[in-house]
Amino acid sequence: MTGERLRLMAVHAHPDDESSKGAATTAKYAAEGVDVLVVSCTGGERGDVLNPQHPAVEGGLDGMREYRRHEMAAAASALGVQHRWLGFVDSGLPEGDPLPPLPEGCFALVPLEEAAAPLVQLVREFRPHVITTYDPTGGYPHPDHIMCHRVSAEAFAAAGDPERYRGLGEPWAPSKLYYNHGFSLARMRAVHDAIVAAGRESPFGDWLDSRQAREVPEREVTTRIECSAYFPQRDDALRAHATQIDPDGFFFAVPRELEVAQWPTEEYELAVSHVPVTLPEDDLFAGLRGDATA
Repeated sequence: MTGERLRLMAVHAHPDDESSKGAATTAKYAAEGVDVLVVSCTGGERGDVLNPQHPAVEGGLDGMREYRRHEMAAAASALGVQHRWLGFVDSGLPEGDPLPPLPEGCFALVPLEEAAAPLVQLVREFRPHVITTYDPTGGYPHPDHIMCHRVSAEAFAAAGDPERYRGLGEPWAPSKLYYNHGFSLARMRAVHDAIVAAGRESPFGDWLDSRQAREVPEREVTTRIECSAYFPQRDDALRAHATQIDPDGFFFAVPRELEVAQWPTEEYELAVSHVPVTLPEDDLFAGLRGDATA
């Protein structure tokens, strides 16, 4: 180590995504002394109240935005991480055939360089060594998740270039870019089989059938982070998003002792590395521990 603290930036589309994708990893690194910054691209304004135990949220987009700001603050506290908003407006999840047009002014319709500019500025300010985000499919086809990938990839590539995004801070080139794999088919199948073998009802049967029927491809896993000791912090962060997460629902349907025994890791795909690495990895900072200045 050179003496400089390592820094991790996790870029997400909406408040609550940071708690369902890689949350135990961020809690682990924060507890170990890494500076961890979670970035939310949008305010989640168009999210529905998905928790049947939660009352309706009044006040339209402004009311939901304010509600979810408080939820996000509680989730960040549970994980022990810093948090910043990019300030874009949730695009919503279009439904129907054909799909309706996206709302005017929403995140997914913002021109790429305009959408990436505040993230480039934040990268240059926070100076992360590692960035995590979604793969090019968004993990699932939500327009904000796909846009989150595009913006993150743009910022990762451009933040270190002094000729690009002038006036937005001193250039900084992050060393590694990862895609998180929060809902891998392999993980769901392993946990499903263990639940069934224990004589219990699995919440993943229909989900697995749907994934297989749609032939959703599995992306490569290069990096597994052992973080089961931080599942309680992850669960506290999930519960903080009370409008979105049913405490008796999907995310809490797996007995925690079974989850720890069957799948104590969170998975990532190394997309870009500017430092030499040996795969597979068990550390997002592999290759950086001896040179934190990157």
